Amino acid sequence: MRLGVLDVGSNTVHLLVVDAYPGARPLPAFSHKVELPLAAYLKRDNTLSAEGAERLTSVVAEAMRIAEDKGVEELIAFATSAVRDAANSDSVLAGIQQDTGARIRVLSGENEARLTFLAARRWFGWSSGRLLVIDIGGGSLEMAAGPDEEPEAAMSLPLGAGRLTRDWLPDDPPSPEQVRALRRHVRAEIARHAGTVLRHGTADHVVGTSKTFRQLARIAGAAPSSEGFYAKRFLKHTDVAMWAERLTAMDQGERTRLPGVSQGRAAQMTGGAIVADAVLDLMGVSQLEICPWALREGVILKRLDMLDERSS
Repeated sequence: MRLGVLDVGSNTVHLLVVDAYPGARPLPAFSHKVELPLAAYLKRDNTLSAEGAERLTSVVAEAMRIAEDKGVEELIAFATSAVRDAANSDSVLAGIQQDTGARIRVLSGENEARLTFLAARRWFGWSSGRLLVIDIGGGSLEMAAGPDEEPEAAMSLPLGAGRLTRDWLPDDPPSPEQVRALRRHVRAEIARHAGTVLRHGTADHVVGTSKTFRQLARIAGAAPSSEGFYAKRFLKHTDVAMWAERLTAMDQGERTRLPGVSQGRAAQMTGGAIVADAVLDLMGVSQLEICPWALREGVILKRLDMLDERSS
């Protein structure tokens, strides 16, 4: 069947269309992305502004039209941190459903971590042993670990690259004082929860699934996206630590000129690198492998599992 997944993230609204069947690998058929930094539309009372709601409605309506054109039989729509944090998310999503027909479900941070973990487990298989999966999004950091398809521990922390850049790094480039303050904050938050993630044992295989990790791997010398899904891409902590320091001295224009860094993501690259450095250090990770599957694929796989159960 042809499935569509509409991912309303903190930075991007992404429609992914796949041909998918129970027991088979989902095959991407079409991808449509629109950059929409929803956090920029949050007001002081933590509600999404009328302008933000209008822009999101317009983008979702366009995605719905494209999904219909591409022959999507079922559309699964979900929202993550930026919508989850908005105090008026229920009314905004109700309005979007009324105007576009899209029923968007808000995922909890823990559910994000669990679905991303499922995608990584299916990609790397049982031979990878105990997995530790780390994802740095625009609004939150997700971590999950375990030897099975359901993680033993899964959590979400408000340490997304976009959120931290907005709240802690107002200058471009940031001042040394801003960088030190953010570094202390991030490390204290991660250290408070690291034991929970690692309490069942050390990971055999550590996986990174986010745009932040992919960009860091690319600027550290990993294969470009043009080499496809199956190219092995690794990222060493020593490289992350080096780039986390270098990026603090660059302005947005300089970061944009780095390989693999898009203009839309350059602003939050420094914040993301600071989080990546901290989480790898505090979790005792010397190297991770980049996984091309993440939350969207986890949502698809979970849906296919449900279809398989109903048919058996």
